[in-house]
Amino acid sequence: MENTNDFSAASFTHDGQTYACADLRGVCGSRLDRLPVVLRLLMENALRNMRGAERSDAIAALFAWLDTGTSEAELAFQPGRVLMHDTTSTPALIDIAAMRNVLAEAGADPSLLNPMLPVDVSVDHSLAVEAFAEPGAATTNLQHEIRRNAERYRFLRWASKSMRGVRIHPPGTGIMHTINLEQLATVVTTEARDGATWLVPDMMIGTDSHTPMINGIGVLGWGVGGLEAQTVMFGMPTLLRIPDVIGVKLTGALKPGVLATDLALTVTQRLRALSVSGEFIEFFGPGVSTLTAGDRAVVANMAPEYGATTGYFPIDATTLTYLRATGRTAEHVARVEAFSQHLGIWFDPDAEPRYTRAIHIDLDTIGCHVAGPKRPQDLLEAGQTKEVLAALGFVPAGKEADVAAVRGDGADSTAVNTAASLAPTPALPRHPVAIAAITSCTNTSDPALLIAAGVLARKARALGLRVPSWVKTSLGPGSPAAASYLQRSGLLDDLEAVGFGIVGYGCTTCIGNSGPLTPPIRAAISAGTALPVAALSGNRNFPGRVHPDLELGFIMSPPLVIAFGLAGDAERDLRTEPVQVTADGRSVMLSDLWPTREEVAAHLHEALDPADYRRDFEIASRNPLWYALAAPDTPLYPWDPASTALRRPPFASATEGSQLGRYVAYPLMVVGDDITTDHISPASAIPPDSLVADFLVARGDDRNDLNVFASRRGNWEVMMRAAFHSKTLVNLLKPGMPVAHTLHVPSNTVQPIWDVAQQYRDAGQPVVLVAGARYGTGSSRDWAAKGQRLLGIRAVLAVSFERIHRSNLIGMGILPLRMPDGVNPTTLALLPGDRIEIDAPFDVIAPRIAVPVRVLRANGDIDAFTAQAAVETQLEVRLLREGGVIPAILHETLGMPEAA
Repeated sequence: MENTNDFSAASFTHDGQTYACADLRGVCGSRLDRLPVVLRLLMENALRNMRGAERSDAIAALFAWLDTGTSEAELAFQPGRVLMHDTTSTPALIDIAAMRNVLAEAGADPSLLNPMLPVDVSVDHSLAVEAFAEPGAATTNLQHEIRRNAERYRFLRWASKSMRGVRIHPPGTGIMHTINLEQLATVVTTEARDGATWLVPDMMIGTDSHTPMINGIGVLGWGVGGLEAQTVMFGMPTLLRIPDVIGVKLTGALKPGVLATDLALTVTQRLRALSVSGEFIEFFGPGVSTLTAGDRAVVANMAPEYGATTGYFPIDATTLTYLRATGRTAEHVARVEAFSQHLGIWFDPDAEPRYTRAIHIDLDTIGCHVAGPKRPQDLLEAGQTKEVLAALGFVPAGKEADVAAVRGDGADSTAVNTAASLAPTPALPRHPVAIAAITSCTNTSDPALLIAAGVLARKARALGLRVPSWVKTSLGPGSPAAASYLQRSGLLDDLEAVGFGIVGYGCTTCIGNSGPLTPPIRAAISAGTALPVAALSGNRNFPGRVHPDLELGFIMSPPLVIAFGLAGDAERDLRTEPVQVTADGRSVMLSDLWPTREEVAAHLHEALDPADYRRDFEIASRNPLWYALAAPDTPLYPWDPASTALRRPPFASATEGSQLGRYVAYPLMVVGDDITTDHISPASAIPPDSLVADFLVARGDDRNDLNVFASRRGNWEVMMRAAFHSKTLVNLLKPGMPVAHTLHVPSNTVQPIWDVAQQYRDAGQPVVLVAGARYGTGSSRDWAAKGQRLLGIRAVLAVSFERIHRSNLIGMGILPLRMPDGVNPTTLALLPGDRIEIDAPFDVIAPRIAVPVRVLRANGDIDAFTAQAAVETQLEVRLLREGGVIPAILHETLGMPEAA
């Protein structure tokens, strides 16, 4: 039928009840089947939430997309809920608390400022692996977590009391994305509107880049920065350009022994090779139907690693199976099925919608993989760690003449891991496994992967294998239900016996909360006799991400983590070399330990009980340590000026102005490619010998118990000093500078970055930052932008930006500029004294507008080029003109006129 752009709600009757719903099929007609399912969902959202000409224009633009596969048109997307974790929610809620102070000081009622959408907060990012491989490790680690973070957790409890719609899930309830899968997601939900009950697809956003994990069961959701989430929380839609959609056609089926992790790493490598950057990904084809919901969630979780906004799997019978398996009611499951089919968002394995472009992956061709040692897209066969590490050419101190012996080449390759590995071993290999961590929502939310790890542990235990003394082991599942099904299967005992007992339910090592390394590893690092490696089932292995002293890491499946932990040596080809040699001289190969598909299936059948998920979550939610924390219940938070955890931030102000204009700036920093948000604003342990530690110790904190950087995101003074605190970050402005230092050009002195920034500010001299490709890769960390705003950075000139960080920069009023092809930090060859002129007037800025840039050389030469404003929507233009998200919210709440 022809679309007239008229819209009226349709009705849908199920199980005797009639609901209102968007008339998606009536509006789209035969064109509905040609649209990717993700665009059908955006169409439904536009039909339901937009009005008048804006809605008509949005519908027309989505239909026009079918002709070209791309669009410059904008949609106003309104999610139904927001998901946050404790280290992104703390700064967001701190901002709201500070904005309440501004309202009160302006004579307004501070209690009027509340989120307008439901906000779920999971306290999962602060659990550190202190105790491991010992009874009661999980309880010990939880106690340490509560003790270290008590002030911050009291603040979160205050927020849940004083702000409507904010619900906090205490420590121990699991990782946010696993909670979303098992507890929060409805797939189809109800909504009260205009006196009617509507049925609508469950759509959401989260302040974590791995929010797309929920795409694995057909819920459309993606990660945003905390600043973008604040705009949505306060009633503004998130405006997005109608996305390009890349279709990934899956055919065949995974071979026996190949796991979801292997598929996820393959997808990551294939899509990064296409230079994916912000597109929506949708999986289609008959191979999709061969994957479990757990398989799909693992692949969807890695969306930020393959550069995408989503990694979407549409709703089908597998979704329903997952909902039943996690304890959803039969009535709810039936409603999801009926409505999804009625609306036209049900998966058809034979369908081939129109995509911007498509690739094909044959599941039959995928093998056992790892990724690393520094990026998740660097795909390797599982045995290739040996050759990759050997190619680094590391020579242990004092071993220059004996490199081959340390490596274990040739016939003596197993010498470093004989039966003596079962006890402390004085000689470490050249690349010892320092950390072997089954960690992260990515690979612990799928029971099949944890069961597979348990089966491998059982076989290893039967042979008397244990990890060498230098390996720090851990198992941090995403859900407390994991303990129940592993215990029921008998595999938890086997995991504990080989050193992989549960250390708690949180992100742990994946987010950098790995705790201290073992003494042998610390000694080897100090002496320069080893270059240790992490083996983890996480999603990122950037240098310093897992632990500040570890530059190398390999991502792999949970059972392979145990195998590498048992080997203790990352420089080993497990395809051909033994994992260990037993006391009686038997070489134990990986094939002797690897779980079969049938073994995993049998244990899953025996172990899984749908009742576990709700019961174990409710028990964990009653955490007595959490509820013992006293919290105020006043509309205004009582700030403590002596606190080193929570301080009212200066950027929470209605007077923060726009940073647009024409100006000449010094480069505060010049950095290269692949600068991650961990480089810009680290989350891992605060080094006790750092300037940040000195700052905290001077204010009464214990140098040996400073917690992690992420725990200080409520204190702007700490986080400003933490900006760019990474020993792997190279500042090209003057190579060889100490950590978190830069050059103050006018005085030609090297000083801490915040001191240099303050001197420029005092002198009225603007500063900018210059970067290479993929600036801001990694976590959706709003402090990576807030820190730059506090340093006075007005613009970032980069070859390219990762999507969420680009949004966060705009949310703090910082202009992101894409340099043209052929212009990068190397070709610019900036020298001390060179300055950069940017011409971006307040009244001219617009999406993707050309911005003139001139490099004013210290020798008097001038080089000019034209950059492009990395600004995608009119809302982003408004935020830049207002000075960022917080001033925009305050101006609206106080009834102040918008920037014009």
